[in-house]
Amino acid sequence: MSSRTPRLLLTALTTAAVLTAGPAVAAPTAGPLAAAAAWDTDRAAAAYAANPAGATASGSENAGVAPGLAFDGDGATRWSSDFADNAWIRLDLGTTIRIDRVVLDWEAAYGKRYVLEVSRNGTDWTPFYTETDGTGGSVTAHTYPQDVTGRYVRMRGVERGTPWGYSLYSFKVYGGEPAPASTTRTNLALNHPAYANFYQHAGNSPAFVTDGGRPADLKADQSRWSSDWNADRWVSVDLGARSTVDTVDLYWEAAYAVDYELQVSDDNRTWRTVYRPSASEVASRRADVKSPGEAVGLHDSVRLPQPATGRYVRMLGKERRSFHNPAPATAQFGYSLYEFEVWGTGGSAAAAYPALPAEQPGSYRTTFFDDFTTASLDRAKWRVVRTGTEMGSVNGESQAYVDSTDNIRQENGSLVLEAKHCKGCTKAGGGTYDFTSGRIDTNTRFDFTYGRVSARMKLPVGDGFWPAFWLLGSNVDDPTVSWPASGETDIMENIGYGDWTSTALHGPGYSADGNIGARQTYPNGGRADQWHTYAVEWTPTGMKFSVDDRLVQETTRNEIESTRGAWVFDHNQYVILNLALGGAYPAGWNKVTTPYWGLPQSSVDRIAAGGVRAEVDWVRVEQKG
Repeated sequence: MSSRTPRLLLTALTTAAVLTAGPAVAAPTAGPLAAAAAWDTDRAAAAYAANPAGATASGSENAGVAPGLAFDGDGATRWSSDFADNAWIRLDLGTTIRIDRVVLDWEAAYGKRYVLEVSRNGTDWTPFYTETDGTGGSVTAHTYPQDVTGRYVRMRGVERGTPWGYSLYSFKVYGGEPAPASTTRTNLALNHPAYANFYQHAGNSPAFVTDGGRPADLKADQSRWSSDWNADRWVSVDLGARSTVDTVDLYWEAAYAVDYELQVSDDNRTWRTVYRPSASEVASRRADVKSPGEAVGLHDSVRLPQPATGRYVRMLGKERRSFHNPAPATAQFGYSLYEFEVWGTGGSAAAAYPALPAEQPGSYRTTFFDDFTTASLDRAKWRVVRTGTEMGSVNGESQAYVDSTDNIRQENGSLVLEAKHCKGCTKAGGGTYDFTSGRIDTNTRFDFTYGRVSARMKLPVGDGFWPAFWLLGSNVDDPTVSWPASGETDIMENIGYGDWTSTALHGPGYSADGNIGARQTYPNGGRADQWHTYAVEWTPTGMKFSVDDRLVQETTRNEIESTRGAWVFDHNQYVILNLALGGAYPAGWNKVTTPYWGLPQSSVDRIAAGGVRAEVDWVRVEQKG
């Protein structure tokens, strides 16, 4: 039940000639030139070519499908295991690197459940990607924001997806050696941890700005950090130790910063600005407004006015570049940076990403409960949401949400959200509506982080009826965040079909039609217009959705961050209950366009006749602590 309409992604910004801002500084030949040649190298293929004996496995189906064939760089050859769920394949990379991604190209015999692991000594293994419901094909597992550093890498099978063994055409590994401490001037940021406050998806994470590479012509859509569409976005690098920095090189894609600050910090909290472009430079960059297809990239080689000291270095965006898209309208996108080089002395290869949050200890206790047995809605617990006041029209839906007992009331120990029809009767938010309905939430009454959230509900069945029980990030109305960066957790959505409901997660890189979701069908002839309990267990490590205590979707933080985008479920959300009519989700299934989008005349007639309503017996939130 998306609360905002997502803006379109800029899928391909074309860049051209490199420009330079500020005095250029010659780079040592042993610095970025050498790194640039190897930044996109499959380290597994290179290691296997140097030492074929470094590829081993628990077993092979026969000699023609030996483990080395997964690392030989030939997509037509393959390794095939013996027929055992716990089969594994591993490789000695020959040296310790920071791994930024692993690509598995499965043959028809794929792994349904498996783990990717890294080791420094070949004995002690640390998992960095866990697949719980694999379907084969090509899988790219990004490691950001985990610290995945080691010499050995392994795929360990847990459950096969077919009666055969595990079969891999290719097992590719990308990454590089972190820059060590140095007393001579070098790029201290190379393969070091990088961070950002926002990024578009897993393929544009901040880790790419220190991988040592960039497209030679600054054109390709690869190896770059890309922020979302706001001005106050930053990307930073951890050099590992206090360092002396004299130059910063920023290799921008076409979506460069018109104005920005370079900052340093000793503690990653307090920042000191050491450079900002002059007013004339900013004016020149601001005047370069072109269409995305004509826009060019930029290389800023910034010699600091005087050497700066600090462990962390940050680019803080102040103003984004503008594009005609199409003329004469001016559009702005985020920031897009291929490489962030920090030149100086000091540093340390020991820089590491911090450990991810673990599960919470303790037992669950109820922290919010409403069984709707009072005479009227408890407004100390619930906020009534109105179209044109608390929210605008969204998703192409046909109703206006209003504060009326015709639409929101309590009767017989249940909350009732009922739809009403009256042609042209309701004016709200500058629009005229033929339908009214109800929406309530706990925003500003009860906002919380982590917990088990459940409700017992009975739903209306009919094309285009769209009841939902969901959570939304409490920072959604902050214009510097907004949706989908706020996060959205759809515990239950139904679009009028009697035999199924759906669950979904929305965030940057997995929103709207690209959400991470599942459909569940009621067993034994169950229907949506019967009472059922819908729930999610939300923890620091993932989400588990259930219907009547039956698990219907499990999505881990690891899976989201490795394959889709940022995990944005580590801050407050609030509970929402609503009954929408028509709109994008129903229309995508029922294909109805008239008389309302996603809402056919038969459903209009049912609303007009009365009785189209969602009922809620109770809502509960349980938390640990």
